[in-house]
Amino acid sequence: MTLRPDELQLVRRIVVERSAIQLDAGKDYLIETRLETLARLEGLESAGALVEQLRARPDGDAARKIVEAMTTNETSFFRDRVPFDTLRTVVLPQLIASRATTRQLTIWCAASSTGQEPYSIAMTIREHFPELANWKVQIIATDLSTEVLDKARTGRYSQLEVNRGLPAELLLRHFEKDGARWRLRESVRSMVEFRELNLVGQWPLFPRLDVVFLRNVMIYFDIASRRLILGRVAAALARDGYLFLGAGETTLNIDPSFRRGDEGGGTCFRLDDAGSPSMAPARSTAELGYRDPAPSARPAPVFATTPRVGAGSIQPHHRGGTS
Repeated sequence: MTLRPDELQLVRRIVVERSAIQLDAGKDYLIETRLETLARLEGLESAGALVEQLRARPDGDAARKIVEAMTTNETSFFRDRVPFDTLRTVVLPQLIASRATTRQLTIWCAASSTGQEPYSIAMTIREHFPELANWKVQIIATDLSTEVLDKARTGRYSQLEVNRGLPAELLLRHFEKDGARWRLRESVRSMVEFRELNLVGQWPLFPRLDVVFLRNVMIYFDIASRRLILGRVAAALARDGYLFLGAGETTLNIDPSFRRGDEGGGTCFRLDDAGSPSMAPARSTAELGYRDPAPSARPAPVFATTPRVGAGSIQPHHRGGTS
């Protein structure tokens, strides 16, 4: 069944309002295909029936499920490889040296999908950085979709999924067979905390971020949404922190706070002294989208609850190799 123009327009409007994802007319087939699949899962006769539920309750459960159905969850372990090599050879060694006093690191994967990216970071730490065993290391992973987050928390992946980018030696060291699937060992899963977050919605109070992976997500947003997100990242990122974007993404002509770094094959960005948040025009808390109650009522950072990576919890292998 083909959706009517007014039904397609309603779906586009709800999706852009809730996620900032732009669905132009060339995506009509994609909208219809994904909504037909969702309608069958919901026991409805057609995508049109699903849209009628949306029309009746634009703020209801149907809206959430439709937005999640329209998000792209393409991911793989150690995707594009170079950012993870840069994390291992440049970023983490520099941050370990500069954080020797506080012994704390916070890494945020802002569009974590089904978990391969944050788990790749966790495996990198376990494999190559035994000195972090006694540090407080937080790996925060967020996504818009509750469905993919539920899968990520289980750490269970098909043979096809582990075949994509995961070296065989890491599969054998960090996974165990679980029926026809593979499941990450608890020692890796416990290093990552998954939370639901809409990048263009309201953000929680973050701890200071040392590394941000915001890869392959802003390509779906308009310039205004990219500017909003990058402004928030700049406000939360440590002055010597690192931002990783996708190969086709940039901060150029969007946010002057950042400059492209020499690391990471063009995907790594640093705060620019000439355009850092402290010297750039002040951004209001409303513009940044933070909840900022009075100090006496201010809650602890929402994402500051990741279990501490403590002594004995990491048993890394030697540095080097191909992982």
